Amino acid sequence: MGATLSGLEYGTNGSGMGPGLGDIPESCVACVFLYLTPPEICNLARLNRAFRGAASSDSVWERKLPPNYQDLLDLLPPERYQNLSKKDIFALLSHPVPFDHGNKEVWLDRVTGRVCMAISARGMAITGIEDRRYWNWVSTEESRFHIVAYLQQIWWFEVDGVVKFPFPADIYTLSFRLHLGRFSKRLGRRVCTFEHTHGWDIKPVRLDFSTSDGQVASSQCCLDDTEHDNHKRGCWIDYKVGEFIVSDSEPATEVKFSMKQIDCTHSKGGLCVDSVFIIPTDLKNKKEEGF
Repeated sequence: MGATLSGLEYGTNGSGMGPGLGDIPESCVACVFLYLTPPEICNLARLNRAFRGAASSDSVWERKLPPNYQDLLDLLPPERYQNLSKKDIFALLSHPVPFDHGNKEVWLDRVTGRVCMAISARGMAITGIEDRRYWNWVSTEESRFHIVAYLQQIWWFEVDGVVKFPFPADIYTLSFRLHLGRFSKRLGRRVCTFEHTHGWDIKPVRLDFSTSDGQVASSQCCLDDTEHDNHKRGCWIDYKVGEFIVSDSEPATEVKFSMKQIDCTHSKGGLCVDSVFIIPTDLKNKKEEGF
């Protein structure tokens, strides 16, 4: 394939006498690029001048951006995006854009240009979080926010949160990212301890969300499994709550979410709460399947 493209670039016989990729008008290349992904466009931009020009065209990158990309830009200081090309705006927004005092982040998926969001534990209301007998904040490189909430022990476990944002039209999945056990590094190696981990196999945790247009979802799961080979300890797991549909970015969608285990007949502990993710459903499914 590489040899074929190379030959086309200089001519059909390699002598530069016949038509090649360099003879294709830039406008035609731009039309083809409308159907390719951003990584594919960037790779093809290296072929020749026409491809390079088309790969920088605002008309191409406008189609790769969500219709309301200005809402994302409005979260940034104007000097960060003024006078940028659409290609550079896409590159800017494909990196996390923090808001709400850095407790929330939104970004564009680099392949599809679709909107993804993460909400830090610091951006949630956690019962007992101010009492260090129950909770501690732990700094870590394993969180995109560099900090997680660690529960030592509590009877009333409740985590609530809310976000209001002009999500573009799509189907989204909301999930909690949790970790059983406390982790640290010793001599460069990751080590997990489970001295506080208990109570999560007795009764399930309830996960819920509701949206401002009346959509609701809930699920239940036991976070621990002490009777079988336990694959839930010592690793980060995304617990899916459900899906919701957005038909238009206006008005903004408000999503309220919660995670509870409020049966006070037993205590529970040894859990890290990192974040909540809101990601287009098929993107999340592809990542889970390894694509």
